Amino acid sequence: MTPKPVRAPRLLRGVRAPRWLALICVLSWSGAGAPSLAAEPAAMEEAKAAAIGVMEAFLQAFNARDEAAWADTLQFPHVRMASGGVVVYPDRAAFLDAMDLTAFAEQTGWDYSTWDDMQVVQASPDKVHIAVKFTRYDPQGAELASYASLYVVERVDGRWGVRARSSFAP
Repeated sequence: MTPKPVRAPRLLRGVRAPRWLALICVLSWSGAGAPSLAAEPAAMEEAKAAAIGVMEAFLQAFNARDEAAWADTLQFPHVRMASGGVVVYPDRAAFLDAMDLTAFAEQTGWDYSTWDDMQVVQASPDKVHIAVKFTRYDPQGAELASYASLYVVERVDGRWGVRARSSFAP
């Protein structure tokens, strides 16, 4: 049985495209190049576990006010989207120059944070997207604020780290 040809949408009928563009369209429609959640279950589970481990180390270093250990949980360049802006830290040195968690604590009354919820929303063997909710607390344990965020955790040269984070936190 010969498959029935698929007709182009009316808008595209009669439009000639280079063959390379057609190939790209076919590959994208077929899912080629996109992560397959069923392709390698063991690799996916390992990626998710590694990413969650990085997230735990990230928060532990943040709460300890250990900027160097915190930087160890990141990939560079590192991107933070928050407060209506985007900050790109091109390398570890730039990140460390910009961070002062002691000053942050003094300015905001913050003492520590917790992950309240952490859900892997997309994953491949080398990249995991994690939707989180976190809460900041003062020294007496009173809640200061809670925020939703999305973290992108990647494996680069065999090492997992947070590449980007988008937060509703200031």
